[in-house]
Amino acid sequence: MPAPRPLVVAVDGPSGSGKSSVSRALAQRLGTDYLDTGATYRAVCWWCLEHDVDLQDRGAVAEAARQMDLELGTDPSAPWVRVEGRTVTEHLRESRVSAAVSAVATNLDVRAELRRRQRAVVELARRGRGVVAEGRDTTTVVVPDADVRVLLVADEEARLARRSRDVHGRDDAASRELTRDEVVRRDRDDATVSEFSVAADGVVTVDSSAMTLEETVLAVLAVVEGAVPGSVPVGALPADVARGAERAGAR
Repeated sequence: MPAPRPLVVAVDGPSGSGKSSVSRALAQRLGTDYLDTGATYRAVCWWCLEHDVDLQDRGAVAEAARQMDLELGTDPSAPWVRVEGRTVTEHLRESRVSAAVSAVATNLDVRAELRRRQRAVVELARRGRGVVAEGRDTTTVVVPDADVRVLLVADEEARLARRSRDVHGRDDAASRELTRDEVVRRDRDDATVSEFSVAADGVVTVDSSAMTLEETVLAVLAVVEGAVPGSVPVGALPADVARGAERAGAR
């Protein structure tokens, strides 16, 4: 029997829905590469802030995106980003980047350039061990031909709580308010150039509002197994979930 071809999974959704955590865990369990498309926008934003490029100068920001040396490490256990040879992974989550990245992400010329780079990573992974790609537009624009496409959603309070834990280490009311602007405003701004709240045809919606991380990972793994039977390694899904996925794939 020929070996199965490398699997490509695309995961989309709003801020705080759990895309990054779920996608990394998914890639680890499937044995694929991992691509965080949002990190490419953050990398351009970080570079512009470092070099005093006016983010409102759309032409200058687009030129930075085209010219900068950007490398992405796709090992899901330790993904990294390098700009001009410097590892900047930790800097990309700085508050100044989070507050400004929408100006980069809504620049259509930047989006065109970074999509080109993102697709190149996906195509390389297709010839290797496959990839889980996550972020805005992955299911509809970046990888519309992915084997499995998932829209991961969650209600606003769940998303605020998760982002608060990520940024502040707690999710009390005060911490949630501190992150509200980042989550809600970014979604509002990014929605002007991409659709990530409603699933396109062929995209499966998974609502993680009431789920733990582990439950969400298992739910998405079940979607993958249902769409591409035999793609999930034996033992990665509990027997009852695996049987449900098998039945769903047979329908």
